[in-house]
Amino acid sequence: MAKTEYLYLIALGSNRRHPIYGRPRDILFSALEAIERDFISVFEHSNIIETPAIGPSLRNYANSAAIIISPLLPDELLQKFKEIETFYGKRRGQKWSARCLDIDIILWSEGIWSSAKPNISIPHPHYHKRDFVLNPAAQIAGDWRDPLQNLSINQILFRNR
Repeated sequence: MAKTEYLYLIALGSNRRHPIYGRPRDILFSALEAIERDFISVFEHSNIIETPAIGPSLRNYANSAAIIISPLLPDELLQKFKEIETFYGKRRGQKWSARCLDIDIILWSEGIWSSAKPNISIPHPHYHKRDFVLNPAAQIAGDWRDPLQNLSINQILFRNR
């Protein structure tokens, strides 16, 4: 029996240099390579954009989005992403502080997913308010529909303007 594969839309961000991997934009390229290990394929990725930080961090972010293919269910995939984030350096300090790498699952081909352990909700509960997620996502998945709003990413982005 063939193993089921799922599509995911993910968002990546970085705003702190890494001593080995370099600038935030270089970290995102390296992270895409790291993601391609462990049963995950990067189908497509957006350009990297620079965005101002929200919250206490003063450093601009490098942001991008990717469509990936994986047989992993969302909770398993999230665990892989947490391992990759830890490899690049644990997040220090408060929420929204500077970090080498942040990877979020935004949408899933199967629609809605929610679990408390690990804490994950798909669609991501805040992505539709964040242009730093929507702009890169629209480059590669503008027609992908949010199952809760029944709007495409392009429509959500248009409504935010």
